[in-house]
Amino acid sequence: MNSSVSAQALTERTVIESFDKEFARLYVRLCRLIDATACDSLYVNPPPGSESGGIPSVGQLVLRSAGVVEQTFGGLTTNLWDDPFEWTLPETLSTKDLIREYLAEVEDTRKRAFVRFLNDGNLPKLIAVPDGDPTPLVGLLLDTLARASDYQGRATLVHGLLRQK
Repeated sequence: MNSSVSAQALTERTVIESFDKEFARLYVRLCRLIDATACDSLYVNPPPGSESGGIPSVGQLVLRSAGVVEQTFGGLTTNLWDDPFEWTLPETLSTKDLIREYLAEVEDTRKRAFVRFLNDGNLPKLIAVPDGDPTPLVGLLLDTLARASDYQGRATLVHGLLRQK
């Protein structure tokens, strides 16, 4: 019986598939948010007098969310952990179409990484990251999802504030 349980654990992808679905949902939420934001509001910051004054714009927060995902999965697939800040500037991604194109590229990179995760047994494996000690894959995925979701949540908040104006 132990050998059948062990064999099953080697092929089980329950946790990996859950992560995959959550990242895919994040991508959909980011796309919907960009679609729902008026072109002339993409890079408008909330008014300084509002309770959220000083928060970046919807576009900036969406790009930060995608950038977190790109950095992690680009690092996992190519071992290049570059911060995508330079090629995700508002001047570079100035339209909804360009942002959607970038989001699709990030999603493709993420999907390529998930194909490589053979089973849940990969999750405790240590990953060398550029800014610290090696970390278990599961921790890296959790951190990435949490940070990217936080930026997406902030973008949703700013979108709501701008619609109230």
